[in-house]
Amino acid sequence: MSLPAEANVVLLDIEGTTTPIDFVYKTLFPFARAQMQGFISENFETVSASIDLLEADHAQEKEENVPAWERSPSTAARYALWLMDQDRKATGLKSLQGLIWKAGYASGELKATLYDDVEPAIRRWHGSSKRVCIYSSGSVLAQKLLFAHTVAGDLTGQLENYFDTTTGPKQAAESYSKIAEALNVSCGEVFFLSDSVPELDAASEAGCSVGLAVRDEPPENPNAYPIYKDFVDL
Repeated sequence: MSLPAEANVVLLDIEGTTTPIDFVYKTLFPFARAQMQGFISENFETVSASIDLLEADHAQEKEENVPAWERSPSTAARYALWLMDQDRKATGLKSLQGLIWKAGYASGELKATLYDDVEPAIRRWHGSSKRVCIYSSGSVLAQKLLFAHTVAGDLTGQLENYFDTTTGPKQAAESYSKIAEALNVSCGEVFFLSDSVPELDAASEAGCSVGLAVRDEPPENPNAYPIYKDFVDL
C-alpha cells in the first residue's frame, strides 16, 4: 500500500513502529536505571531544569506510596526510579532519561536499533518532499539522540520535527490537532503510523489518516485500520 494521496506529513511513532520495543525496554531503560543515581549525584546542579520538572511531577502526585520529596540527589533519584517502576511517562523522568542516554550515545555505549525498512523509507519520503516527523512519549531530546545514533547512521537530516508529551497525550485527539497546527497543515495532510490502536483512534478522530504498524503479533484492530508489516511499499 502506498501513502495516502493527501499525505504531505508522515508522522511516526517510535516504539514498535520504527524501533523494536526490546531496544527500549531491554537496552535504553536498563541503561537509564543503572546510571540514574550516579548521574544525578554527579550532575545535580547542571541538570537543575530536569529536577525542577521532577519536583513539579511530584507535586501533582496523588498515590499514597509515592516516595517523600526533598531537593537532593538521593531523593530525586529515588523518585525517578519509582516512576520507572510504575512505568510512568512523567516529564521530569523523561528529561533525565534523555540526558543519561545522551551521555551513553556520546560514549559509544549506546547505538539505536531500527527495523531494516525504516532508514530507506525515511530517506525515500524525504527525497519525495514528504515532511517526516516523530511523535513519541520519549522526550524530544531522546528522539533526536536515537535518530542521530542509529545502526544505519545519522537520520536527523531527514527529519523535520519532533513532538513529545509536552504537546499532549498521544491518546488525545487534540494533540494531533496541535501537531498539525505547529506544522501549518490540516490534519487531513498528516499520515500517522503507530503500533497503538488507541493512538490511531485519537489521530483519526482529529482527522488524520492512519496506519497500524504490525511488527510482531498483531494487536486487536477493532476499527480495521490499514496494516503495515513493513514500510517497503509506502
